[in-house]
Amino acid sequence: MYSSVGVADGIEKLRSLPRRYRAPLTRFLPGEDGDAVVRARPAPETWSALEYAAHMRDVVMLWGWSLNEVLKNDNPVIPVPSTEDLDKVSADYARLDPGEVADQLAANVERMAAKAEAAPPDAWARTGDFGGDTISALDIVRKVLHEGNHHLLDIGRGLRAVRKG
Repeated sequence: MYSSVGVADGIEKLRSLPRRYRAPLTRFLPGEDGDAVVRARPAPETWSALEYAAHMRDVVMLWGWSLNEVLKNDNPVIPVPSTEDLDKVSADYARLDPGEVADQLAANVERMAAKAEAAPPDAWARTGDFGGDTISALDIVRKVLHEGNHHLLDIGRGLRAVRKG
């Protein structure tokens, strides 16, 4: 599905993510305790809407950095975060402010989109090494879009389950 995403439409789709994430974090049903809804986990092993959004904020930050590395350096090594590192970072996601997470996600997306827009056409085939696999600059944008859409589906499923009670 994402293999058909090109540079221009990839940047456009990337810029749509903040609006699509802000809505479930800030719009609620009448009489609903929005703060409780976005923090509630639908199951103990499933993240809340807020946790998924915070994770996506960090995904965009890390892949935005990776995009910059690939665009500016010859075949850079993109570090693969360890599960332990990811667990440490995600441990505080549920305590964050939903509005701030939405703002930070938007800022990270804008930085990444601006880097992408500034890249010359020949830069999109540049590659880096990610865990032994070759990843191109365009693949990085596609990966963020895939993750962004996947986690929006996770958020939607989770909110429906929380609201059903």
